[in-house]
Amino acid sequence: MRQLTIIVFTILPAIFVGQNNYNFNKNLLVISDTSQYLLQLLESSTYELVDIEEYVPGIKLDIKYASPNNLIGERIYPVSKAIVRRPLAESLYKIQKSLNNYGLGLVIFDGYRPYGATVRVYELYKDTNFIASPWQGSHHNRGASVDVSLIDLEYGQEIQMPTGYENYSEASHINYQNLPKNVLDNREILISEMQNNGFKVNPKKWWNFDFIGWQEYDIMDLTFEEIEQINTKKIINKE
Repeated sequence: MRQLTIIVFTILPAIFVGQNNYNFNKNLLVISDTSQYLLQLLESSTYELVDIEEYVPGIKLDIKYASPNNLIGERIYPVSKAIVRRPLAESLYKIQKSLNNYGLGLVIFDGYRPYGATVRVYELYKDTNFIASPWQGSHHNRGASVDVSLIDLEYGQEIQMPTGYENYSEASHINYQNLPKNVLDNREILISEMQNNGFKVNPKKWWNFDFIGWQEYDIMDLTFEEIEQINTKKIINKE
């Protein structure tokens, strides 16, 4: 595990980002300025957005919105990165370690999603029964939600689950039972491991897990590049 010490060499302006730059809910608080984010980090390291791969050894990424292989058929992210708030990464580390005892591991489909990406998805696919509303933002925008599945460590392949990612049929619901026993068992392993470590499953999406306490985190619209630039300026001490 890692402990992070942040050294700030300049005095940061106290910028309150009370409105966003999009034509939806102008009263929605969206953090789009790196100075405001850095001020939050000075308050608590729990607000930190971190790269999952740096925290969780052996975790596999299959970031759907970094390719056209997603619901809307368009690449939304410029890079294949999975970023979450630091407490989520620490919980995912514990989950990965526990799953390894079964010969299994996590595969990440999505983590932090900049608010601007949510707006773009809505522009292309306006059914908010299946996608997040830009009027409210999403838990992904807060860095407090992950979309995940399981892989077999020996073969490096996903194990069988009720549906594919972003398949919104009834079979994606967690109470759907008309499935082979091994699929039901696989779903139960994933949900149990996640919910035993601080996450809550979305009842209509077996792959979608919100971190308990997601309300503590603001909606963000920092790019992956901006987050990476900030992270490279930190002094990292390994335990």
